Amino acid sequence: MKINRLSKGAVLLAVAGLAVAACGSDDTATPATTPTSGVAAAGCDASKAPATLTKVKLQLQWFTQAQFAGYFAAADQGCYAAEGLDVEIIEGGVEIVPQKQLADGQVDFALSWVPKALASREAGADIVDIAQIYQRSGTLQVSFKDKGIKTAADFKGKKIGNWGFGNEYEIFAALSKNGLDPATDVTLLAQQFDMAGLLSGDIDAAEAMTYNEYAQVLESKNEATGKLYTADDLNVVSYEAEGVGMLQDAIWADAKKLASDATYKETAVKFVKASIQGWIYCRDNAASCRDIVVAKGSKLGASHQLWQMNEVNKLVWPATGGIGVIDQAAWDRTAKIAQETKNLEGAAVLTKAPDAGAFTNDIVNEALQQLKDAGVDVTGSSFVPLTVELAEGGN
Repeated sequence: MKINRLSKGAVLLAVAGLAVAACGSDDTATPATTPTSGVAAAGCDASKAPATLTKVKLQLQWFTQAQFAGYFAAADQGCYAAEGLDVEIIEGGVEIVPQKQLADGQVDFALSWVPKALASREAGADIVDIAQIYQRSGTLQVSFKDKGIKTAADFKGKKIGNWGFGNEYEIFAALSKNGLDPATDVTLLAQQFDMAGLLSGDIDAAEAMTYNEYAQVLESKNEATGKLYTADDLNVVSYEAEGVGMLQDAIWADAKKLASDATYKETAVKFVKASIQGWIYCRDNAASCRDIVVAKGSKLGASHQLWQMNEVNKLVWPATGGIGVIDQAAWDRTAKIAQETKNLEGAAVLTKAPDAGAFTNDIVNEALQQLKDAGVDVTGSSFVPLTVELAEGGN
């Protein structure tokens, strides 16, 4: 049995409205600039920026949204400039594989989910995880309560949506953990990057991120009541809670250059440090970071972006070992699932365990030490999320 798939054209149409062009630039140094807000953030002091800045390219894994707010904030608040960097943030999209862009030398750093990047690494991409920004999985399976889907065990006999593109392995891992055969016990449906299939009733439980698609349901009007749906209308299965969550957004670097190029290694420390400062700023100034992302051209509305910023903060904070530190237990769990969980074609993400060079805490630990020496809170142990009210359509 194969997954029933929507056409690729439909997927592209579903996300086409989000796309905006990324600016190009050359690799030469440029004059330092001041942050647009003029406010020092999380220890950033752009007044100390050198006369010229080193150009750096960062590849996102999706379109401009609060999922990447820390990087936009680091630029906006002058954190990158304070470290002597001029960072060009390049949008992602359906057809863009960030870790491939990195391996091909098109960018200096890239953001990617760990299992996807490890698959590329196993295929020959010489890349390394240098900062694990997201500490927890944000993937959900969302259903209306009348479907009776409270846990992954309840997937049996149901129509389960997934995006593919390597996003489906937590679903397969949950099925396996509950003794369900994906070929006979469930109907797997290819899902667009939205919640249309759930809202129309074509899908019983739709794949969603806590910070994006879940909110899309809560921004939608229930035609029966004339009001927006609420959390009380829904059941949510969290793959983190199910014990099969995999590590997601991380900063990846060129492993060969990191080992052989002292300047690149120094740049990596500066980039990670400034990026962390951006995330700290967003932890403490969620509404400001929402505004920064909206100003950068996000096609998602203001209330949706504030929701997204708040939910992303929950995946980052608190960071017990310090933001960006790669936890060995979480890494091992991700690697185990990536090796042992197979899709309908019998393929797993990885054919063998990743080697010891697949991640390093050396870069992030050096960056964190500099911040701790400056008195910056890098764990967010007292972080308290906001309560966000969504508007219709996320506006």
